Amino acid sequence: MQVLVASNRGPVSFGRAEDGTLTMRRGGGGLVSGLASVAAGTDLLWVCAALSDADRTAARQDPEGRLDKAGHDTGAVRMLDIPEQTFHRAYNSIANSTLWFVHHLLYATPTAPHFDATFRRDWQAYSAYNAAFAGALGQDAEPGAKVVVQDYHLSLVPGMLREARPDLRIAHFSHTPWAPPAYFRLLPDDIGIAILEGMLGADHLGFLCERWAEAFLACCDEILGARIDPVAGTVTYRGRTTRVGVHALGVDGPELRERAGQADVAERIAGLREQVGDRQLILRIDRTELSKNIVRGLAAYWELLLNHPEWRGRVVHLAFAYPSRTDLPEYRAYTAAVERLAAEINDEFGTEDWTPLILQVKDDYARSLAAYQLADVLVVNPIRDGMNLVAKEGPVLSEKGCALVLSREAGAAAELSDDALVVNPFDVSQTAETLNQALLLSGDDRRNRTKRLADAATALPPGRWFAEQLAALD
Repeated sequence: MQVLVASNRGPVSFGRAEDGTLTMRRGGGGLVSGLASVAAGTDLLWVCAALSDADRTAARQDPEGRLDKAGHDTGAVRMLDIPEQTFHRAYNSIANSTLWFVHHLLYATPTAPHFDATFRRDWQAYSAYNAAFAGALGQDAEPGAKVVVQDYHLSLVPGMLREARPDLRIAHFSHTPWAPPAYFRLLPDDIGIAILEGMLGADHLGFLCERWAEAFLACCDEILGARIDPVAGTVTYRGRTTRVGVHALGVDGPELRERAGQADVAERIAGLREQVGDRQLILRIDRTELSKNIVRGLAAYWELLLNHPEWRGRVVHLAFAYPSRTDLPEYRAYTAAVERLAAEINDEFGTEDWTPLILQVKDDYARSLAAYQLADVLVVNPIRDGMNLVAKEGPVLSEKGCALVLSREAGAAAELSDDALVVNPFDVSQTAETLNQALLLSGDDRRNRTKRLADAATALPPGRWFAEQLAALD
């Protein structure tokens, strides 16, 4: 059986050594892990985009962008050398500055969005970007092959591919939330219709939780006038029926624990213990992404220290922020706001022998794995999140039991809310009081909650998650 996977980011990326030669780095994340576990015995081809100059150089080493045929140890990977300006407009202007904002409800609507002639130009680039993927998949797919398309970057691909290759079995998976109809209608009417029709080119559409699947069905009902069967989870439109399913991506517990047991993590554990001492540890780990709600989370910590002075000197907040989308001005401004607030908290409450907040704005996966093991409280308070794997990784790695303070707007809340302390992410005062409650939980309560959270977090590891999507195409 041939399986083709399409995603913006592929399983490998390239850089350059000091002497100018190409270097290759293997990717991580649930998709890579999931495919690795099902690849054995499968004729698997991954189609992705070149994201950097080094990627483009590697892609050009074979006439069709096949990295494996150019001598790279990648498995069957076709990397598309999409023109840089087309990629920039599709990725930054449409995928990340429009579709991401719509699905995460991020717009300040008095001033944005603003759909003008520039947007239309960018939309043409997004269509061309999707057409490049559809063309490559249609060219490489054998008759009757299964094609699994990933995420909002490629929402038009199923429809384009269906038109060119009606023999294929096509799935699409959304790693983001899906906007409710009233918010989805912010998009220009023809653009919203194009996205829904593009998605409905698939035989099966996957979402991370029921809430996002239901929002998609509602959009198809209200905007397209399609026939919806919410019990069966189907959309019938223009004579075709698409099934809609929920696949709640979890973590691979054994793999995560193995990585967390390596020497670089142990070294960071020792460093963190020295920094934190015998104080309780509140942890958050996020990308510096607008939807992650870091500023309100830090404001809640400020209010905790203000209203509960008994915690001053007895708690440390570690905030690990992975830089995200630094080429977009909104994200640079948001990161600066996080850094300002962190400095203000330390100026207000810090003493000679106590730094209340330690903010780190850089990638350090090993340090995150170390902090998971030590945390007493884990804060995950996004405005809106498709799933949020931090909420699942933390309980799996916790050594002594960790109270999870979780936004009700995270997809993970559908599975974890019974044992998490659930908050409204916009209510800073409620979040502050919930942090106090979390710090006061008994050790037994934390341990019992953490065990149940870890069981839920590992219920659908990446291999099974991906296998479910393939099975849905049978």
